[in-house]
Order: sequence, then structure tokens, then C-alpha cells
Amino acid sequence: MNNFDWYAPTHIVFGRGTESEVSSLLKSSKCNRVLLHYGSGSVIRTGLLGKIKSSLENACIDYIELGGVVANPRLSLVYEGIELAKSKGVDFILAVGGGSVIDSAKAIAYGAAADFDVWDLYDRKRTPESALPVGVVLTIAAAGSEMSNSSVITNEDGGIKRGYSNNMVRPKFAILNPELTMTLPDFQTACGFTDIMMHTMERYFTSAGNMELTDGIAEALLRTVIKNALILVEDPKNYEARAEVMWAGSLSHNGLTGCGNGGDDFATHRIEHEISGMFDVAHGAGLAAIWGSWARYVLDDCLPRFKQFATNVWNVEDSGDCREVALEGIARTEDFFKSIGMPVSLKDFGFELTDEVIEELAEKCEKAVGGKVGAAKVLYRDDFKKIYRMAYNK
Repeated sequence: MNNFDWYAPTHIVFGRGTESEVSSLLKSSKCNRVLLHYGSGSVIRTGLLGKIKSSLENACIDYIELGGVVANPRLSLVYEGIELAKSKGVDFILAVGGGSVIDSAKAIAYGAAADFDVWDLYDRKRTPESALPVGVVLTIAAAGSEMSNSSVITNEDGGIKRGYSNNMVRPKFAILNPELTMTLPDFQTACGFTDIMMHTMERYFTSAGNMELTDGIAEALLRTVIKNALILVEDPKNYEARAEVMWAGSLSHNGLTGCGNGGDDFATHRIEHEISGMFDVAHGAGLAAIWGSWARYVLDDCLPRFKQFATNVWNVEDSGDCREVALEGIARTEDFFKSIGMPVSLKDFGFELTDEVIEELAEKCEKAVGGKVGAAKVLYRDDFKKIYRMAYNK
């Protein structure tokens, strides 16, 4: 077991109708003017945005709006939000949406309190001294950004996708009503299943140590997502399954599933960021397309964990051949991805990965991670190239 420092200060309000509590939560934050931040689709069509606005108006909470967030949230909209927040005296950011909206809100929260270009944080040139508080009304079970310290933004200039993590922007509160996820398209829901699992697996696959309790939590979370994802494929309106997945999403990325095991591999995430930054693919789908190739590439450096994963998550029978058992666990994970409509090869997206493109992707990834990344196996630029090729040529 390794030493660890776990910090999860977000106030969670979970269950049916809980979005009605947004005004009281904002009142308790003693804010004067709120920036209401959202996307452009379901929150408007379903009436959720109108309900939130009415709640703020009835509570005499002053607010301004900024919509238009898209998947792989853009730096240009973050800049717009920062300018709006500064000019209008905003002192609280309320994100109504999923991970993209929350990540964009966090970036605005940094920038509104800074006197420098917010991209300098994501480009590792500066560190923040403060940030505006952020609250969340969650509509997608996926990114876990509602309880995490992470934010990922795409700079359109060069198609560069970068993440930055700091506890300053952990949301003050997050409202989680599983009913709000029922209007999502099947593909978006499936991307969420994948992202939730990946946040846990990125911490689980490590050669740095283990902690029995943490492993048990991680394995239970993965089994829960797998079980309920398959229920939701057949019955998308199943509230209980939605609730299980939504809570799993929050727990998967608040650090709990990595306590004491020396985890935080996140190589699959960092490799995928360059794909979605360049080609604008859905993040969850990109992760599914890369993970199996990453897993087979690092397998022999992390064999005990892969065997444990196979037996404890997928109930693979122990044949006595550790590698055979581990490979079966990887295969069953990919079969699961296929069963929920996720790709397991980069070729499935329809773009071409030439040698030149792979070189560019690997170069960007190398810069983003500071030269190396990985806890299951430490990976460098040549490793990134090999994994991109494996994931494309499957």
C-alpha cells in the first residue's frame, strides 16, 4: 500500500427532482451574479434550462447566460466566457450539462480570476492563484468532472487537446438526477459507460502497488457499470440502472478508486486526447478504440493486475496460465465495448492514420505528458507510435 492524499469536497445532491434545489444551493454560496453555462441541445429541448432559469429568477438570483459548449470544449468559447464574467462581475459559474460543459466552466473559473491567458495553465506555463467557484447540474453520466479537479480543453489553433488539474475548481456542489440522463442518444450514453470504466481502469492498472479495499471498490464499480450498461441497452428508461451508472461516474473520477495503489496510469487518456483533438471524435469512443491495443502492449509489465481484472471483473476461470487469463479479460472488455456500440479500432472512425499523422500525434502526446506517461508501463514517444498503429491496424 502506498501513501495517499484524498480530497473530495463536493456536496452531492442525488435523486429525482433534485434540480429544484439549485437556487438554495446557490443562495448558501452567497454569490451575487451567476454565469449560467450550458451546451446547445438537450438542456434546451427538454426544458431543463428554462426550469433552472425560472428557479433562479424566483429566488432573485442575478444571472447571465453563455451557451454553445460542444464535445471536446473549445478554448474560443472559454475566452468568451472569461470576458463575459469579468465585464459583468460574475462571482459563480453554474454548469448545466455534462463533462464538456463542466470542463469549460472550470476553465472560465480559472480565467475569470486571472490576469494571464488561461491557456497557459493547460500548456503548463503558469499556475493559478485563485478561481471562481463552480456548481453543477449534471445531465450526462460520463466524465466525472462533477467531482474531479480535472478540466480538458481543445485549442482550435492546431487541434491541441490538453488537460489541467487543480483542486481550486472542484465543484462546490453537484446535483445528480438520473432522470436527466434519459433523453440522451444511445451512442452518447455508451460513450459515458466507457469513460466511467476508463477512469477507474486508468487507476487500477498499475505496477506500483495495491490496496485490497481500493481494488475491491474499483472492481465493484466496474462490474456495476457493465451490468447496468447492458440493462440500459435494452431499457434506456430504467431509473435504477441510470442511478447506478450516474453514481459510478462520480466515484470513478474523484480519486477514490486509486487510493493507496500508486495508480494514475492515464496513458490511454493521453493517447486518445490527441486523436479527439485532431479528429474531433467522441472521447469515450476514442478510448474504447485505443484501450485494447494499449492493454496488450503493456500486458507483460502489469500481468498480475490484468489477471486479477480478468478473474474479479469478468469471472474468467483461472486456467493456471496467467497470460492466457489476462488476454481473455482484455478480449471480454472489447466484446463488451462492441455490445454497447463502441468501436475497438481507430479504423472504425473512417479517417486515415498515415505515418506522418502518427508522427504528429506522437509528438503532440510527448509534449503534453512531458516526455513520458504510465503506471502500468512507462511509455515514451516510440511507444505512442506503436500503440497508434496497433489501434489503427486491428
